[in-house]
Amino acid sequence: MTEQKYGSDIVTDSLVNHGVDLVFGIPGAKIDRLFETLEHPKTGQKVPKLIVTRHEQNAAFMAQAFSRITGKTGVVIATSGPGVGNLATGLMTANAESDSVVAIGGQVPRRDLYRLTHQSTNSVSLFNAITHYSSEIQDPNNISEIIANAFAAANGAKKGAAFVSLPQDVDDAPVSISALPQVPEAQQGAAAIADLDWLAEQIKQAKLPVLLVGARGSDDATVTALHHLLKQTTLPVVETFQGAGVISRDLEPETFFGRIGLFRNQTGDKLLQQADLVVTLGYDAIEYEPRNWNKENNLNIVALDTTHVQIDNNFVPKRQLIGDLAQSLDLLAERINGYQVPAESQSVLKALKDDLRASDEPSYTPAEGNLNHPLNVIKSIQAHVTDDMTVSTDIGSHYIWMARHFKSYVARHFLISNGMQTLGVGLPWSLTAAMVRPNAKSVSVSGDGGFFFSAMELETAVRLQLNTVHIVWNDNAHYDMVKFQEEMKYNGESAGVTFGNIDIVKYAESFGAKGLRVTTPDQLDKILDEAFATEGPVVVDIPVDYSHNYELGSQLIESEG
Repeated sequence: MTEQKYGSDIVTDSLVNHGVDLVFGIPGAKIDRLFETLEHPKTGQKVPKLIVTRHEQNAAFMAQAFSRITGKTGVVIATSGPGVGNLATGLMTANAESDSVVAIGGQVPRRDLYRLTHQSTNSVSLFNAITHYSSEIQDPNNISEIIANAFAAANGAKKGAAFVSLPQDVDDAPVSISALPQVPEAQQGAAAIADLDWLAEQIKQAKLPVLLVGARGSDDATVTALHHLLKQTTLPVVETFQGAGVISRDLEPETFFGRIGLFRNQTGDKLLQQADLVVTLGYDAIEYEPRNWNKENNLNIVALDTTHVQIDNNFVPKRQLIGDLAQSLDLLAERINGYQVPAESQSVLKALKDDLRASDEPSYTPAEGNLNHPLNVIKSIQAHVTDDMTVSTDIGSHYIWMARHFKSYVARHFLISNGMQTLGVGLPWSLTAAMVRPNAKSVSVSGDGGFFFSAMELETAVRLQLNTVHIVWNDNAHYDMVKFQEEMKYNGESAGVTFGNIDIVKYAESFGAKGLRVTTPDQLDKILDEAFATEGPVVVDIPVDYSHNYELGSQLIESEG
């Protein structure tokens, strides 16, 4: 006799058919049958592995990191009401930063959808504005098709988040149908040949063409094609923060001119200002607004992307070349093979390269003997991180320092939230990296403010015995990224940026993780040696001197609009 199937079985079968092998979430009464199916599958039934987290927001962050690292779709599951409400920040972040995530949220039974009953909320409306797709299943026979459409929406030309509301009685409903097979994703060809011919001529005629590579230009296929192009035709490249790592070690000396984001005073900003042709590659305006890097609105811009750009007053490309980026780059490489930046521009590039190197050197001595200069902390982290490791940075003052100065030579191994600048992502992202890249240490960098946004997930790291090093830049209990910018804006005053101190070492130890502290700067390398040699989760407390952070926002090229 065939065993009875329920709605939850169609959900898990649909996930399996879409290649999902890992899901993150927290259960609740309105979606408990789905969790029962995930944790106790029937004999012979294949289901994704369930990772139970300590907060739904962190589960969404972990699903986002899964997508960014693997290129597959991250999946998060939560219960109704506050459960789906806690997903909002994570889905908003994934959607803004082009990471494909499908969220499944519990819902009250269909008969209670419009009643003021326990945990009843219009979750579809909640997610309409912050995802590519938001839908509720009203018929058990439609479970698989709605999930299939959610995956399609999350993996379109511009990847992002999708939400599916699963009423309790649909989850519980007996069904006789089977899950749909995965429909192969629609494939793009290269951009129009005529446009590629035109772009090749523009590059050949340019005195100083520059590639500006963004998040959508950092997938494996595009990076491989970019490396092929740069090995035969040397062009200067600037990365956005989320494009970090697209330039490999062997290409760095000739092609890498830094990253841009937040303040317009970096080497990359200076290069763009002097360029007579800027080719954006997979760049999204949310990564670093055009009104900053093209403030004077005088740059000659061409956009290479998978989807049309958002036009604004400071971003009006001469042409948009839309299509598969890897294929477009391969065809472009054939057309510009042998091009060299003219001799008169080589001196400009050399000066900018010197400027980039000089920016990595400390310009002040910490005010107190127990404090570490941010650049010295980065140098020590750099010395301990290998190319196969993943570094996830949270948001805070440390994020500006890391994004500017930490070198990464493999795409999507240095993870940054730059679309939403979401506080708390560092630790959960690093847990996912440890799961999907188990042969390499996973590193996160947080401030003491951001760390405690998601620090409860240390329990998850300990439970799963993950090989993680969590480095906390401790500025003695301030939201410093807000603090120093307020001080710049309000004549040295700041507001709402001070909180209480927590002993980070004792906190880590209370979870069963190892806690370490750098008491004096001369211990920095030794403490990190110990941290990276330790199996299992480690938390390192590093007191830092942020007294010169105002300099991060000084010496702007003109000023920001």
